[in-house]
Amino acid sequence: VKVKIPFGNKYLDAIFSVPEKKPTYGVILTHGAGGDMNFPHLVSLAAYLASHGVLCLRFTCKGLNVAYRTKAFKAVVEYLKLSDDYKLSGVFLAGRSMGSRAAASVIHQLSQGDDDDGFIQGLVCLSYPLHRPKLQSKLRDEDLLLISCPVLFVSGSADEMCEKQLLEGVVSKMKAPKKIHWIDKANHGMAVKGRTTNDVMEEINAQVFSWLKENVQLQHK
Repeated sequence: VKVKIPFGNKYLDAIFSVPEKKPTYGVILTHGAGGDMNFPHLVSLAAYLASHGVLCLRFTCKGLNVAYRTKAFKAVVEYLKLSDDYKLSGVFLAGRSMGSRAAASVIHQLSQGDDDDGFIQGLVCLSYPLHRPKLQSKLRDEDLLLISCPVLFVSGSADEMCEKQLLEGVVSKMKAPKKIHWIDKANHGMAVKGRTTNDVMEEINAQVFSWLKENVQLQHK
């Protein structure tokens, strides 16, 4: 289902992947610095989640400024929260690369205000860009260290923008419940020599879904 989401005086293009049964939970998903919501990994994940009963709303926001992307992500969260078509109990924010930085920033900002009503259940970071390639002295970890909701990282062990030991170091300092799933030998684009894209995406999709399921159950015991 294609929708246009109001954002300031513009609209963001977005697509709902809707499960057959009425969903209780949703995932809002966005892309990295390049590309848009039709990036194959996002399309694959959205279809997988919908086929397993989770609503997925993916959106496009062009712009290389994280603050701008964060504002856009917030507008999408508000839109879904107020939607009459889908009354959800909660939503997980997910993004690829720069999109996951924007998602982390939204969660940090919303958790500081008085409007933290538990609607956001967790964060999924696909290929989180912890640092620029070869520039490991400056880590983009400020939002991660201040988040308290559960976080899942799915990263390639050969990601040139997320050195394995550095991410493990950041994660060990995080207050939030967290998990890292390493895709062996994958680069920032999740490509692995000797494995097909579909094969890698199946691994990622299954990991994301099983983590979502665990976290929904944990909160509703």
